[in-house]
Amino acid sequence: MSDLQRANPDFVSDMRSIIIDARNNAVRGVEYTRVMMYWHLGERIFLEDQGGKDRAEYGEQLIKNASEELEKEFGSGFSYRQLAYCRKFYRLYPDVTRLRAQLNWSQYRLLISMEDNYKREYYELEAVNNAWTGRELERQVNSLLYERLLMSNDKDVVLAVARKERIPETPAEIIKDPMSLEFLGLKREAEYYEKDIESALIKHLQEFLLELGNGFAFYARQKRILLEDDEFFADLVFYNRLLRCFVVIEIKTHKLTHEDLGQLQMYVNYYDRYEKLPDENPTVGILLCTAKNDLLAKVTLPEDNTNILTSKYQVVFPTESDLLKEVKEVINLADKDGEV
Repeated sequence: MSDLQRANPDFVSDMRSIIIDARNNAVRGVEYTRVMMYWHLGERIFLEDQGGKDRAEYGEQLIKNASEELEKEFGSGFSYRQLAYCRKFYRLYPDVTRLRAQLNWSQYRLLISMEDNYKREYYELEAVNNAWTGRELERQVNSLLYERLLMSNDKDVVLAVARKERIPETPAEIIKDPMSLEFLGLKREAEYYEKDIESALIKHLQEFLLELGNGFAFYARQKRILLEDDEFFADLVFYNRLLRCFVVIEIKTHKLTHEDLGQLQMYVNYYDRYEKLPDENPTVGILLCTAKNDLLAKVTLPEDNTNILTSKYQVVFPTESDLLKEVKEVINLADKDGEV
């Protein structure tokens, strides 16, 4: 086949993109139509319910009778439980113009299961902002993303960032503690090798970027730092376009030590002095460890430190009880601030 007969690779790539985009748009169109159908069903149930003076027993019987009739004709997609979701969906989203074409019904079902309005708004905005799939949204909810962010941030700040009303100004507004790394598929073991966790993070880089948060881009692994005749290797280096700075991450498979903090501080100093451009912000260092000692970190680091952060990582989802324990520890540490 001659060169003239061969298709231009860029041309073929463009054609593939057009086809894939069209198919994706078709799927989104179907999903949005489904969302609108359930919203209209919820509206109709609500109006009929109001006609019965919104008596609880009347509303329940209304949905039960309707589901029995609809299931005969249309199948299990119109069960009692599904119609109850429709009614709740309409009550939480009475303004049809607020519905988002980017979200499907499974995502809305997850959102309307949340009783906290601020929490629901946060996940709704972040799902749209980051183009989360249904599985990704479920993963973030199960990993208690919102609650973890609130441990080091004010609720108004968290929502303002999600609403795009402000750009994060400090690392604490983005970095989560604890950090959930359940996607690595590691079993709960007494000991891990740092290189194994690092390799697993690279293998699951997309999921790790999702866990890190907004604005992160991978920069380097085992970045060689040569200081005269001594060489060191920073585990992972990222760049955050929102904070406009390098982010150096060190992984430790033990409890936090002051030696770990000193090593990370050295890497941060190196990037600030030899890699950072004049118009970029100071480098951020994140120490991932299996257990923290916040008082040790506070005493080891300068009093005005804001760029060296520690975060405990977990290879399984944190439970609500674990999270509450973490919150209490943070509160207790705050109460002791005047004692040091």
